[in-house]
Amino acid sequence: MKYRFLIDFDSTLIKLESLEVLAEVALGEAPDRTERLEAISSLTARAMNGEMSFGDALLERLALLDANRRHLADVVERLQHNVSDSFLRNRDFLRREADRVFIVSGGFRSLVEPVAKQLGLRADHVHANDLVFDEHGKITGCDASNPLAHDGGKVMVARKLGGDDLVVVGDGWGDYEIHAAGAAKRFYAFTENAARARVTTAAKRVAPSFDEVLYDCGLKSSVSYPKNRIEVLLLENIHDNAVQSFTREGYRIRSVPTSLDADALREEISRVSILGIRSKTQVNATLLEEARQLVAVGAFCIGTNQIDLAACARAGVAVFNAPFSNTRSVVELAIAEIILLMRNLPEKMRAMHAGEWKKSARGSFEVRGKTLGIVGYGNIGMQLSVLAEALGMNVRYYDLQPRLALGTARSCASLRELLEASDVVTLHVDGRPENRGLFGREEFAKMREGALFLNLARGHVVDHDALHEAVAGGRIRGAGVDVFPEEPAGNDQAFESVLRGLGNVLLTPHIGGSTLEAQADIGRFVADKLVGYINTGSTMNSVNFPELQLPEFADAHRLIHVHHNVPGVVAEINGVLARDGINVVGQYLKTNEYIGYAITDVDKADCDPVLADLKRIEHTIRARTLY
Repeated sequence: MKYRFLIDFDSTLIKLESLEVLAEVALGEAPDRTERLEAISSLTARAMNGEMSFGDALLERLALLDANRRHLADVVERLQHNVSDSFLRNRDFLRREADRVFIVSGGFRSLVEPVAKQLGLRADHVHANDLVFDEHGKITGCDASNPLAHDGGKVMVARKLGGDDLVVVGDGWGDYEIHAAGAAKRFYAFTENAARARVTTAAKRVAPSFDEVLYDCGLKSSVSYPKNRIEVLLLENIHDNAVQSFTREGYRIRSVPTSLDADALREEISRVSILGIRSKTQVNATLLEEARQLVAVGAFCIGTNQIDLAACARAGVAVFNAPFSNTRSVVELAIAEIILLMRNLPEKMRAMHAGEWKKSARGSFEVRGKTLGIVGYGNIGMQLSVLAEALGMNVRYYDLQPRLALGTARSCASLRELLEASDVVTLHVDGRPENRGLFGREEFAKMREGALFLNLARGHVVDHDALHEAVAGGRIRGAGVDVFPEEPAGNDQAFESVLRGLGNVLLTPHIGGSTLEAQADIGRFVADKLVGYINTGSTMNSVNFPELQLPEFADAHRLIHVHHNVPGVVAEINGVLARDGINVVGQYLKTNEYIGYAITDVDKADCDPVLADLKRIEHTIRARTLY
């Protein structure tokens, strides 16, 4: 069916209430300006929510205005700069379908028509009130013969338009009444600028954007899929920066402060398109079987060992993490613990709290001149190396991969060499299975007598029974541990560890990266990567997809095809495009051991048929269109 659209003006087509803008301009520097504006705003809200007669509200607001014809040009300019974002995105649709688009407003024609014309709409399709002026140009009221000056005016306009193909889009009670009176086929409660509870509760359809209206009506909008239909689930208290990033894009978001157990997550995952997690949530092949709509996973942390990356790749699910964002926070905690343990401060502080005064230099040392051994010379290890050297420490490091030394740090040929040379040993390795049990009795036995030990990496890389023996037996003088093989799922659960009760061991609850600065950066970084992937197909910084930094695409559609990495798929893609007469303007391909990732930018066309053909290609995992 070819629908006609009756679109409300204030807080729908534009972001503002035009009468309130007129009041702001007209009242200028009036001494009672604030009080009048508040009164006008209150009257607007009551009328829009259906709490008072629209006609009465209009007259009362006009009486408060003290407005003149000379104010109108300034108001029009402001309104033209405040067209709602989703209508601006769909300007081509409005111009193309101008014969089927009508504007209705309880506001004033002299303000509405210029905005409608700017969008390519017809002036004779604008239905609004007409202002009345006195001989000095002062606004004295509006034409009482116009039905829109009274209650039920919008219903009368809709009935005059007639037909069973009329779709109403608006945010107010008067807009809803059109459909309730049977004068329109559909009503969409528009919430992009204002969500009015009474209206959204009564409406059968709620539209956070005009994209949603067009999509629900089976029409092509400016975007390939409305963002409000993309559900994002954020677990484990992810920073609000991530929520804000998704909110700005219009996604539907649910944020949960804890992790979910496996059964609860399986129930949730079937309708989720983007999953955000930290370290406690496990994403494995079993979960992916239930994740029918899952497109991407964001690990809002450094590590990804809680995610089966290969299984995600095979399922066409891209994974992103934050490899750098909390580096500084972890490094600062390591430095703090090294100083605390080197000065024997945990014992001194406990004594003071017990009322004991133990002023002595015994067992207390400077870090200057001591040797720090860093196991794992990645992003954290390198930055720790720089800060430790600035404190006067000698730095040694060991890594399986060749790494360029920073400053005067020196590489060790073996782990044994590092252990025998270091006064402090700190682990900064990743959580891959090969690192499980990396440190046990044999490694502690090779360390210097009285050395310090830190693990701020992963809990399973250290044998905690062996660490307990080394500390309790005095071989290791002190330790700092931030990560554990088994960790509570939330703050309401008890923490159990063999290391509890050891006086010279600093135990912290996996807070290495838990600073406000780090969590804010992580929230922003990972969310932006996920949004970029959904919006453009860019996979830069993905940990399981081939990395492609894609150019912006304008006046084109982008076809994204994820497939098993087997020969001949791209040839089949191009064969489909050729058969369907699609002109290619750019093509990009990259593969890894699991998948191929092919991006094809094509001239604007109806890509639905070609997308269906692409999905039928053998070895296809996922295909989608962006525009």
